[in-house]
Amino acid sequence: MIVITNPFFIEDEIQILHSLLEEGLSLLHIRKPNFSELEMAQFIHQIKLEFRTNLVLHSHHQLAEDLGIERFHFSEKERKEFPERFPKPCRFESESISTSTHSIEDFNSLANEFDYAFLSPVFKSISKEDYHPEMDLFEALKSRTNQHTKVIALGGIDAENIQKTLENGFDDVALLGSIWNNKNPLKQFKLCQQIALSHSQLQV
Repeated sequence: MIVITNPFFIEDEIQILHSLLEEGLSLLHIRKPNFSELEMAQFIHQIKLEFRTNLVLHSHHQLAEDLGIERFHFSEKERKEFPERFPKPCRFESESISTSTHSIEDFNSLANEFDYAFLSPVFKSISKEDYHPEMDLFEALKSRTNQHTKVIALGGIDAENIQKTLENGFDDVALLGSIWNNKNPLKQFKLCQQIALSHSQLQV
């Protein structure tokens, strides 16, 4: 399961992030689009070293080596504006890259080097007003041809629809609004995590 940081300031955010990671959050996407390079470095330095392998950088990728981060996310805009960057040689054996897509056609056309990609929005967004699906992505997934890249559901994912999402072809889910718009982010995460774990256990 993936959690994406709130793009804006959250009170006690680092403490909440530590709680999520201590509860077994596998990947935390650091998405702070308004952060300067210095602000990003200061933010990540507050996160315990033991969790650096769980962090994914959305911006200021040049900080990664000094911060001990080997996971990178590229927006759809970056991927399309600078196609010459992909595929690219990995600097580290364990390096992982991901990206964002908004149609099954874009997802299917991804280079094999992408470990996973967000496909969104699956449901009406919790964090973005008036952001809702323009197509049925469950139906679209039936046309999936890219089996090298994991497809991650994003957009309106919460405890009420995780089971349905995983049953209908998505490999995993990413949470944003369901965590940060909740009065108890940790409790909500644990509930979502349990649903996802129960589903994966049934697949074994």
